[in-house]
Amino acid sequence: MTTRDSDGPRVSGVSNFRDIGGLPAGPTVTRAGVLFRSGNLARLDDDGRGALRALGIRRIIDLRADEEIAYAPSRIDGLDVQTQRVPLFTGSVSSMFEEDLTLAEMYRRIVDGSAPRVVEVIRGLLVDQPVVVHCTVGKDRTGVTIAIALAAAGVDHAAIIADYARTEVLLSEARNRHILEYLRLQHPDAVNVRDLATRSPAEVMRALLDGLTERYGSAGEYLQAHGVSEDELRELQRVMLT
Repeated sequence: MTTRDSDGPRVSGVSNFRDIGGLPAGPTVTRAGVLFRSGNLARLDDDGRGALRALGIRRIIDLRADEEIAYAPSRIDGLDVQTQRVPLFTGSVSSMFEEDLTLAEMYRRIVDGSAPRVVEVIRGLLVDQPVVVHCTVGKDRTGVTIAIALAAAGVDHAAIIADYARTEVLLSEARNRHILEYLRLQHPDAVNVRDLATRSPAEVMRALLDGLTERYGSAGEYLQAHGVSEDELRELQRVMLT
């Protein structure tokens, strides 16, 4: 059911699934088997459900909008998990393609426009573990919230950036080709389609983390500015780090 290689656990029917354990955080590292990230669970099969059961997953935090869930509902029947819905976009999913946003612009909108929901995700991480955080692809909404959580826990920025950038190599060429063909038919004049749909450039995440530092002092102080307490930050470090 669950096999492990250099890329970590495999969950059948789920793309871009990985454990966030082992990332350096000063003198320590993130715990294995606590926080996982992935794309959606709409194609989860029996083996995949068995893999999540074997990993002991207790909570799933779904960052997708209502329209995405209606189109591709999670196939988690039979799993003893709590599902937490935290739609992270302030507009519709299609709006980012219609507005032809850059990745950096979209990430700023999440940080600035969805801060209370980012806080909801952080608090969800503290309630139950192991926990899976996912959106549709596991790239942008998942990437931003996971990065903020890791940075607030004290994980080295270089490790956060590298984990974010891994998504680009974990998305299959067939998937990318199919989605790009569809999106270019829908948005023929858009110039940022490839980045929005398939890329996770290190420099974009580096800019996001640098922006949080410049504007707030740190990712932890960003969370505190939006209601997270010092006790909650300490609990995040306890949960996340060895």
